Amino acid sequence: MDLKVDWLGRMGYREAWERQRAVHASRDAGDVGDTVLLVEHSPVLTLGRHASDEHVLASSAELERRGIEVIRVERGGEVTFHGPGQLVAYPIVHLRDLPVLLRPFVRALESSMGDVAAHYGVTVTPRPGYPGAWIDADGPAPRKIGALGVRVERGITYHGIALNITTNLVDFSLIDPCGMAGLDVTSIARELGWQGADAEPATEGVQEAGYWFAEAFSTRLLEAVVESADQRARMSATATAASSPAAASSSTAATVL
Repeated sequence: MDLKVDWLGRMGYREAWERQRAVHASRDAGDVGDTVLLVEHSPVLTLGRHASDEHVLASSAELERRGIEVIRVERGGEVTFHGPGQLVAYPIVHLRDLPVLLRPFVRALESSMGDVAAHYGVTVTPRPGYPGAWIDADGPAPRKIGALGVRVERGITYHGIALNITTNLVDFSLIDPCGMAGLDVTSIARELGWQGADAEPATEGVQEAGYWFAEAFSTRLLEAVVESADQRARMSATATAASSPAAASSSTAATVL
């Protein structure tokens, strides 16, 4: 998979947001190919386009004192925190050109987060009905390690994922993460019991995780293309069968049973 990878380093959210838009416009014009922007943000809260302000628990005065801006953006999903020690990846991918369907694309993002965690020896799985990356998803104490929120315009994706490597998890107390009160948010550092300097946010560690993510995502995106082709074939077969009166009658009978 021909995927351009750009590491932006530590960058404020608004600057990276503008970079996303610029690359999205260039991809739409055909001036660039599919691209993944990798970045570590300064502390910021972002809300999806339909997110509720009620999930921001900190007062405006507290956020101002700490220099944390609240920004509403185009992606789906509720409020999340971005900050040092967290890998953020923005895939700008032309879904129709590949072609790939949205759900397989989202699964590719989730699986890629799991692949990065596996590099560290941490097992991450999806949690049905709850987008992102989870630890002990089916257990008594599920913990979220990666958030996901995308936007598609003119068939091209932007926004993306956030995976906690050495993020200061105390900052998630400013919000109901992903709109879920009491959600336990974790990180690679917490899961592995890192202490001292190893547990402190470090841009170099985020960069390393970013390149692991890009490598994994390139592979997972190819898998999503295959999955999408299979889904289209099944949908086409279903549509053809449904057009037959006899087949439609059989389907209705099966539904009644």
